[in-house]
Amino acid sequence: MALALDLAQRAAAADEVPVGAVLVSATGETLATGWNRPIADCDPTAHAEIITLRKAARVTGNYRLPNTTLYVTLEPCVMCVGAIIQARVAQLIYGASDPGAGAVHSVFGNLADTRLNHVPMVQGGIMAAECAALLKAFFSARRGPA
Repeated sequence: MALALDLAQRAAAADEVPVGAVLVSATGETLATGWNRPIADCDPTAHAEIITLRKAARVTGNYRLPNTTLYVTLEPCVMCVGAIIQARVAQLIYGASDPGAGAVHSVFGNLADTRLNHVPMVQGGIMAAECAALLKAFFSARRGPA
């Protein structure tokens, strides 16, 4: 998660919402990393998770990414949860909850639906304070003092 947080800081430095992601194999090898880039890429799908999954699929030569763990600094949105399911990621570990768009626990419980053909194991709240602090600082700077 520390690496994902470093990547989120890269996003913030580029004036993107600070979210970072890292995909790791079952053997501990980092397969791919990414950070939010929708503004830079002029692409609404350029979330950290999507970028990371796309890179990993190219690296492995397979759109399925079984036996992997995705670390992300913010609870994934609906789009990213869908991509995680489609990629067959085995485990999702996230930092801060997203009360505005979180699709794991906060707004939607998409991964709790037993009708899905794949559901990764999920653990939230890892380095949550650090992840949330980065997001809070980013948005405070953009919105100005309250």
